[in-house]
Amino acid sequence: MDTMKSARKNETGEVGSDLSEQIKAATKDNHVRAENTQLMLSYQKGEITLVQYKVLLCSLYEIYRALEDELDRNASHPAVAPIYFPQELARVESLERDLEHFFGSEWRKRVIVPAATHRYGQRLRQIGRENPELLVAHAYTRYLGDLSGGQVLGKITQKSLGLSSKEGLSFFHFPGVSSPNRFKQLYRSRMNSIELTEKEKAAVLEEAVQAFELNIQVFDDLQKMLSVATETADQHKDRSPAAVLPSSPIVQFTVGLCVALATIGVGMYAL
Repeated sequence: MDTMKSARKNETGEVGSDLSEQIKAATKDNHVRAENTQLMLSYQKGEITLVQYKVLLCSLYEIYRALEDELDRNASHPAVAPIYFPQELARVESLERDLEHFFGSEWRKRVIVPAATHRYGQRLRQIGRENPELLVAHAYTRYLGDLSGGQVLGKITQKSLGLSSKEGLSFFHFPGVSSPNRFKQLYRSRMNSIELTEKEKAAVLEEAVQAFELNIQVFDDLQKMLSVATETADQHKDRSPAAVLPSSPIVQFTVGLCVALATIGVGMYAL
């Protein structure tokens, strides 16, 4: 199995036995690809827009809601219990605060996510029912990734969007974690202590690769949705004043998003 082969060697060519090391090795190429999606490159350049950030929050909410529902439901499972840290890591409430800040009190009626996000959530719920040990792969790649980059990305977002306060940036803050580096060490230690058969470990490594692929699909779908929506809004702006479409940029972009949903085959879900 290619994933297992790549996971057994670290950068010096030596075999690594820890699950965290094996996941890192198995997903190295996928990690690079995720960082080079158009949406993430915009982040790295400090060019994230408010619209990009808002649709990203919508997808993150759908993903974390599914992940945390399944972690809660399987909290006593022998593979989940060691890495179950709801007080320190849970993101759903933070995302709800951010979404309410940007969309208002009825934000649930205004959430738009692409089909790739829906597939990601379905996958999390499926393994939560059928193979809870695979949740380890998703929890590790999501939580430790967000914990590692949270402070930096939060500052980039605040600067790019010109936000004067921390409102709308709750997702990036982990008030229950006083030292991210120490906590990551604890998390990896707990994860490495999980007892898995060779077959189960191989499945976890494959699922970690799948987790990155699902994230890449979400990023790509979001960018396609935004590109089509922007193009549609621009086309309407170029039309004559007698056009039926209202001139408000917000309304124009909303119409653009609806066209995008139909054009690239994504879905709208009230969460």
